[in-house]
Amino acid sequence: MKFYIPPQIPRLVIAFAIFISLFLVARHFLVPDTFGKYGHYRAASLIDNANPEIHYAGQQACFDCHQDIEDLKAKDVHSDIHCEVCHGPGEKHVLSSEAADIFKPSGREFCGSCHALNAAKPKSAIFQIDLNKHNVGKNCNECHNPHQPWEMKK
Repeated sequence: MKFYIPPQIPRLVIAFAIFISLFLVARHFLVPDTFGKYGHYRAASLIDNANPEIHYAGQQACFDCHQDIEDLKAKDVHSDIHCEVCHGPGEKHVLSSEAADIFKPSGREFCGSCHALNAAKPKSAIFQIDLNKHNVGKNCNECHNPHQPWEMKK
């Protein structure tokens, strides 16, 4: 009994063989040598991440230039929160003294990341508001000074 093989089948087999060969060659050159040593990870990434560059300046560096903010924060509920939690890493700003080199948080979403209603957060630990009802359409810092939020702006 003789089987008939359509002419496209040998061409498809050759095309797949070429594709698989190219894939294996590309994979050989693109996958790092340490990939798979500790499961589905690149083992060398442990070394890369062992000593990351630190770009934080520390709260004292902020207070060295911003004594007025230190005085406000000392009397505030945010006194235990370091400046860089909201303003991001400050090393570049400390070195340049340029206002553009520090993040200035604004918007309801930013403040809401801590203060929006959340059943998982204890209400006694953090003041929460309903962003859908409280001063809708306004940014928080239009009424509140984030360094002294209980005093309303005039």
